[in-house]
Amino acid sequence: MKTFLKFILFAFLIFLLAHGCGEEAPAPVEVKAEPEKNFIGTIVAVGDSLTEGLGVEEESAYPAVLEKKLRDMVYPYRVINAGNSGETSSGTLARIKWVLTLKPDIVILVIGANDGFRGIDPELIKTNIQKIVKELKHQQVVVVLGAMQIVQNLGKDYTTTFANIYPEIAKSENIILTPFFLEGVAAERRLNQTDGIHPTAEGYQVIVDNITPSVVEAINTQRQK
Repeated sequence: MKTFLKFILFAFLIFLLAHGCGEEAPAPVEVKAEPEKNFIGTIVAVGDSLTEGLGVEEESAYPAVLEKKLRDMVYPYRVINAGNSGETSSGTLARIKWVLTLKPDIVILVIGANDGFRGIDPELIKTNIQKIVKELKHQQVVVVLGAMQIVQNLGKDYTTTFANIYPEIAKSENIILTPFFLEGVAAERRLNQTDGIHPTAEGYQVIVDNITPSVVEAINTQRQK
């Protein structure tokens, strides 16, 4: 019964995210200048509202939490929040050259959920993400790809094909894959805001704990270049 209720909550979350994130903005997101903190590298977090941290304070969104955790682990990397609410993979592809102006050493790419919720052809999603990854790799940027999932409201075939996009790209492009970005957070009421979509500050702490091993792997890879 508990599992069934979680599924229902997750399905409702997916419906709200598909209809509640807004249209993707054509202009690049604003990135606030950070005071100098003796950073040794730059990580750019690219994605939609889940990356942007819609509904929480800037310091509670995962990029800021990740930066603090990395510094505590003696990895003084600046983490720039380049999340853009409502964005699809096409939107990210359109602004990837702008992302590169931030001179990232590492990019954490978590995109595609809004595509999936809108029923966009998985082949187009995959092609867009591959193009983004190839452009980043061409500029010697280490990529961490965050996987997303959707429930079976669009049918099992679509759901399976969508889920396979991320490991297939990670394998073909030889990049780091971090499992489901919302692992342990999706459908957990206490870790999400009242909209049932966006994580709370506590939820973002869980996300950061989950992705940190992949980010550390990326840092070690970048240092070997």
